[in-house]
Amino acid sequence: MHLSTRPILRRVALVGAALLAATAAVPQASAAAAPDDLTAAGGGLSAVIRYTENGIPHILARDYAHLGFGTGWAQAADQVCVLADGFVTVSGERSRWFGPDAAPDLSLSSATKNLSSDLYFKGVRESGTVERLLATPAPAGPTEDLKELMRGWAAGYNAWLAQNKITDPGCKGAAWVRPVTTADVAARGFAVSVLGGQGRAVDGLTAAQPPGAAGSPTGPTASPQETGPAAAAEAAREFFDTGRYDMGSNAVAFAGSTTASGRGLLLGNPHYPWQGGRRFWQFQQTIPGELNVSGASLLGTAVVNIGFNEKVAWSHTVATGTPVNLHQLALDPADPTAYLVDGKPERMTRRSVTVPVAGGGAPITRTQWWTRYGPVVSDLGASLPLPWTARTAYALNDPNAANLRGSDTSLAMGKARSVAGIQEALKRTQGLPWVNTVAADSAGATLFTQTQVLPRITDELAARCSTPLGRATYPASGLAVLDGSRGDCAIGSDPDAVQPGVFGPGKAPTLRDAPYAENSNDSAWLANADRPLTGYERIWGSVATPRSARTRGAVEDVSAMAAKGRLTVADLQKQQFANRVPAGDLAAADAAKACSALPGGTATASDGGAVDVSAACAVLASWDRTADSSSRGALLFDRFWRGLTASTPAKDLWLVPFSAADPVRTPRTLDRAAPGIGRALADAVAELKAAGIALDAPLGEHQFVVRGGRKLPVGGGTEALGVWNKIEAPWNAAAGGYPEVVHGSSHIQAVGWDGSRCPVARTLLTYSQSSNPLSPYYADQTRMYSEERWVTSRFCERDILTSPKLKVVLVRERR
Repeated sequence: MHLSTRPILRRVALVGAALLAATAAVPQASAAAAPDDLTAAGGGLSAVIRYTENGIPHILARDYAHLGFGTGWAQAADQVCVLADGFVTVSGERSRWFGPDAAPDLSLSSATKNLSSDLYFKGVRESGTVERLLATPAPAGPTEDLKELMRGWAAGYNAWLAQNKITDPGCKGAAWVRPVTTADVAARGFAVSVLGGQGRAVDGLTAAQPPGAAGSPTGPTASPQETGPAAAAEAAREFFDTGRYDMGSNAVAFAGSTTASGRGLLLGNPHYPWQGGRRFWQFQQTIPGELNVSGASLLGTAVVNIGFNEKVAWSHTVATGTPVNLHQLALDPADPTAYLVDGKPERMTRRSVTVPVAGGGAPITRTQWWTRYGPVVSDLGASLPLPWTARTAYALNDPNAANLRGSDTSLAMGKARSVAGIQEALKRTQGLPWVNTVAADSAGATLFTQTQVLPRITDELAARCSTPLGRATYPASGLAVLDGSRGDCAIGSDPDAVQPGVFGPGKAPTLRDAPYAENSNDSAWLANADRPLTGYERIWGSVATPRSARTRGAVEDVSAMAAKGRLTVADLQKQQFANRVPAGDLAAADAAKACSALPGGTATASDGGAVDVSAACAVLASWDRTADSSSRGALLFDRFWRGLTASTPAKDLWLVPFSAADPVRTPRTLDRAAPGIGRALADAVAELKAAGIALDAPLGEHQFVVRGGRKLPVGGGTEALGVWNKIEAPWNAAAGGYPEVVHGSSHIQAVGWDGSRCPVARTLLTYSQSSNPLSPYYADQTRMYSEERWVTSRFCERDILTSPKLKVVLVRERR
């Protein structure tokens, strides 16, 4: 009988010695040097997992299948309920277990109800899309190494389920927790790949029906042309900006010319959800002689997505590239399910999807309609309806629906030995669907690149083939709407692209070896303010347009750091928790003066009531312009600024307008006479007083999370404030302010090199490693985040094996 998780601490010395020998020269060492313990008796899969402080696993295996096994096992141990819930989603079974009208958590699509989620994912699975992509040979499809990792991951997850009892109350005893297959793991990767495209349009995709069909609109629906080009342009911009709202990031790489060591530095700060299936999970993967990488992955992923190795570190930021386009169809007058291309009709493909529902109700069947361009959609969000009429319909082209290469890109980056290797990995695999890459290496090189999978929409093609709707949306948001009736408007291919219909990596905005390279989710234009990137097609992002407060603050900060020079990892740590509020630097002093000038210290609130705001003036004036948890005045400014920017157009707020010649410093100088200032002040003061919150209350008393019954103050601030350490939390006055973070800073890494074999790395997983409230690793790093403390990374074998918290476990399949 095999013991599934038996401690093997008595073997630590022996195994440690073998590992030190095997990994001393990774990647040059021979894989044959791995210890015998890495092979399970009976030929099953196995791995050695070394747990160090904060429950971080260091997974050691002989090959990719065994490594996947250890990774799936360890992830299941920490996150089984969240993972199982995600597998219900990608199997199209949420309605069966949770009811059709309940809302999914939006981790794997934008579906607003379980029914639309199931209709989409069951349609994907029944069409064989995932299996076809798995069978596609590399480079267009996944490599054999990745397929072995996914096969092993599924086996490891299943072995953990078979050999352990679930204690997490989120799914303890739940019938919907089940074993998974390699295709299930790949389907989860597919869902992540299309998050910016089909996954953002699930409701519109599953609701699209021809006129007169059951489920089609019975009343008039305004077309984009009827709502007007300006409204359509704003709706498209809002749709794609909203898509980035809960997936953002900062990352900066510093070159050796700016550092004390002469080597590179990287600070990565993704802003992701704190709950659900898009959480990160932290770990290290080692195959002696082949791979040695540490970092974090999205749940359900078998590879490190962002991280570092002995020579290079990288992070990602959500990019501005528009990952889809629309084709406007001219329909056959005799049949609204046929469309014309160069005058010849083509019938749409009809897919009937049936979803079982909870409670013994009758299964629900719906029809989806597909074209040569992709699925027909009825809208891109409520503000951009795309009605299917007798004359026209709209099809969505999402090239990432043919992209299962994302994890191959991550795997290749984990094996890279330099920034040049990172760039080569991106060029070879071309799997990133909606992110930029920022990297630094031990030789002092830096990289920013927007190498991502985008439809090959050139400005020339958009100008020649856009419909009236596209002529409004493309300049505003990069969303092209092409004339689907013309064969000469087909999307072409680049010779260096591994997939038809997309840009090759040679067209991606890229900056190499600048003193710093930074991105905070604006376009590539100001990756370095002294070396602006221009000349790329509009679909990649805008040029010479206003930047967000977070981008402006970040560029100010990192350019000053680069100019100061002699930077260390400690400087990166200070930047992460500086909590400077760029919007406060721009507006707080003028807001305080405008407050002091109000007659009688009184302003009129939105409800028409008069509010005494006189006490707020001094609070704003004395505020330290940070969002530290101890900062007094930060909460008042936050509530004031949210209200003001939501009700007053940016052009009406500033005396000095935006200038492309001075994009970091403009717009600026708050117009104290702006009529919205008094109202926003009155609303903020009235709101705080009604909640019993002092105007100068420390931020952390009212921005916090509760873990294990303990209230943990949280510093940082919202997107509107421009804080690097971004935190988004719903306002709940009855619960004391912002009582739960929903997304923001997640897996943070500050990485450098000092000339030794071991990188110098500090990390922090803000919401901790486990979602199980009974786990010791449910809130330990959250407490550290609250206290602005860091985890000292253990990358090298000596560091791992000398951890005072070391626990070594051999995990095996049962045969």
